[in-house]
Amino acid sequence: MTPDLIAPSLRRRMACWLYEGLLLFGVLFISGYLFSTLSQSRHALDNRHGLQAFLFLVVGIYFTWFGHKGQTLAMKTWHIRMVDIHGEALSQKRAFLRYVLSWIWFLPPLALLAPYTLTGGETTVLFIGWVLVWAVLSRFHPQRQFWHDALAGTRLINAQPRTPT
Repeated sequence: MTPDLIAPSLRRRMACWLYEGLLLFGVLFISGYLFSTLSQSRHALDNRHGLQAFLFLVVGIYFTWFGHKGQTLAMKTWHIRMVDIHGEALSQKRAFLRYVLSWIWFLPPLALLAPYTLTGGETTVLFIGWVLVWAVLSRFHPQRQFWHDALAGTRLINAQPRTPT
């Protein structure tokens, strides 16, 4: 493996993941406000499924656009780049596939929540537990990649800024 294609440490990738969530909060807040204003929603549960579909689309566009460009703002901050398995830029199709497969971070705990009435604390433990398990599973991948990246044919690599000579 060439040194340019080495995966960032799990700690750095998870820090980037948390920062991405923080940045997405703003994107989702503005998008939700826009949707609620345009749809004249007066209550949080008004048109809930439409809002969820709209936000899924907004996040999909966000990750597909920036995946195609190689880095989200969080990835730039943490010096991580997203490439295909050969180290080339992602196509929009591959970036979208990565977005869809990245829902593995959330779908299993969501599926477990559906038949049960869990408290907020139990839900939090379930989500955090699954995220930790999914993150640690990357240690079993030969190149230390997250499994949704392996399935999508993508990889996260170090992208240290170039120093001027």
